Amino acid sequence: MNIQFFDSIIIAPSEDKIYSRLGYNKKLTVLNREQKKRIDENIEKALDLVTLKGAGVRIPIKAISSSEINLSQEIVFKSKSLIKFLNHCQEVILIAATAGEKIGESIRKNSEGKDVTYAVILDAVGSEMVDSALTWIMSFFDNQVKRENKYVIGKRFSAGYGDFLLDNQKVIWDTLKLKELGVNLTNKYILVPEKTVTAVSGIKLISG
Repeated sequence: MNIQFFDSIIIAPSEDKIYSRLGYNKKLTVLNREQKKRIDENIEKALDLVTLKGAGVRIPIKAISSSEINLSQEIVFKSKSLIKFLNHCQEVILIAATAGEKIGESIRKNSEGKDVTYAVILDAVGSEMVDSALTWIMSFFDNQVKRENKYVIGKRFSAGYGDFLLDNQKVIWDTLKLKELGVNLTNKYILVPEKTVTAVSGIKLISG
């Protein structure tokens, strides 16, 4: 099993997507010049706190039943939703991305009353950058498997969604050796730093 570690992921931020996470609608939300300037400055400050890292691994699917999916490395996921999601896949990829400790720490401090408005911006920036990092990792694997006449499906599935219970986070955390990226897991299966996300995607053969 060859885990790919990405110690520094460089991604251009999407201002539109960050603003969308903040609840702004280009057609409905009106900002004056000073408001826009202040928000943009806070977004830049938040981006300076982001250090994107990630990991990913390909794992063959050994067998799928009506209630569980068996992977190599003795990994078993019990989830009908995940089974449906991975329909016709030959492999899975387990992926993870983190925005690092600095932005999470700043979110906590500002959420406690220092600057709640800035905390909201920090949260939006952290979420968007981690999401973009996961997309980047999926693209990395997609480029890799194209040589094998395969492709990575364009969606991902995270523990805690549907019947794919949050405790599956432990399996993903262990398998990806996320401790090496400075990511810890609480006894309630919450990833630390805060802006850290794991997910499952699938790999299919290109038909025709």
